[in-house]
Amino acid sequence: MIRAYKFLMRPTVGQAVALTAMLADHCSLYNGALQERRDAYRHVSKTSVKYAMQSAQLKEIRAFDPERQGRWSFSSQQATLRRLDKAFAAFFRRVKSGETPGYPRFRGVNWFDTVDFPKDGDGCRWDSTPHGPVTRVRLQGVGHVKVNQHRPVIGKVKTVSVKREGRKWFVVLSAEQPRPEPLPKTGSVVGIDMGIANFLADSNGNFVPGPRHGRRAAAKLEAAQQALSRYPRRKAKDRTANHQRAVEKVAGLHGKVRRRRLDHAHKTALGLVREHDVIAHEDLTIRNMSKAPAPKPDSDRPGSFLPNGAAAKAGLNRSIADAGWGVFLTILHAKAESAGRKVIAVDPRNTSRRCPECGHTAKENRPTQEKFHCQDCGHNAHADTVGALNVLRAGLVHRDANPA
Repeated sequence: MIRAYKFLMRPTVGQAVALTAMLADHCSLYNGALQERRDAYRHVSKTSVKYAMQSAQLKEIRAFDPERQGRWSFSSQQATLRRLDKAFAAFFRRVKSGETPGYPRFRGVNWFDTVDFPKDGDGCRWDSTPHGPVTRVRLQGVGHVKVNQHRPVIGKVKTVSVKREGRKWFVVLSAEQPRPEPLPKTGSVVGIDMGIANFLADSNGNFVPGPRHGRRAAAKLEAAQQALSRYPRRKAKDRTANHQRAVEKVAGLHGKVRRRRLDHAHKTALGLVREHDVIAHEDLTIRNMSKAPAPKPDSDRPGSFLPNGAAAKAGLNRSIADAGWGVFLTILHAKAESAGRKVIAVDPRNTSRRCPECGHTAKENRPTQEKFHCQDCGHNAHADTVGALNVLRAGLVHRDANPA
């Protein structure tokens, strides 16, 4: 199996300048390849330029511009061209499926924060020799950069990526390792119901409160964004020192919220995986759940629109994004796979409206957000607990129908 590791880098001042230049030059390569594809389609009889054609031009590009393109790893530049090729593949896939296409866009220097090295030893080298808490990674054109390795890397390193987050630099490794030994069986099964007020409720009647990291940081974020809005939009090289500090303040607050949300997701998922052999959850389509409502034209007044609840839906969408359901479920599946646990996604329809005692399903069974009262048998319970029970039962039916 493949596992990722992320470590903080400690570059010198000169190495930080080289890393910034590496990102800028890869960004320039990405934008140039995108421009070539646009021009070929518009002006050369709608000709499509593919990755193989652009990769074959790399030798000429490196020879023509040795100062900017020739000093970096050839394979990392190929990875940048592959990234563009994947963006176009996703664009055409969305066109065919009828989704919003989202044509690939040019990247600003501040939008291009990652350089990938497809193979350890080709333009980069992860030094696995222990140097106390500090390890090193060698990058072509940059040198040996110190890395704070806070945990051991198990297995053979396959790929290396360099990522910039604000003023910090990170190295991300993917390592191939043998499948770990599964955790001992507990004999426990559980269903979970995701929510806003409570991050999740399980079928045993337990609740995990919603952390609401974004809402807690909203006041500070608002103040920082107001301070940033006083400056006109400029390129990074043209910003004043105060403008740059305002940009970094906003980015730092967003980064803190993101890290707290990720930490909460890891800890919650780890607790579930350690305690239960089977975990059933709702198969949520989060993208559809957080869509803005469609406008309602007023037939009596052309050009006007009727109220459609957009303001209330915007608040709900912010709460859904703040909860981080998608990140949590991704982490849960990954941890369960490593621990030998089974995670089952079930259809979420009517899970909070179906009585777990008699099976009666009706909208009226849930008179409020929290309360469940069956109109047929009179069963009373918390609505989220009822949803988790129904999710668990559906998950067990799915497991018995499709044994591993």
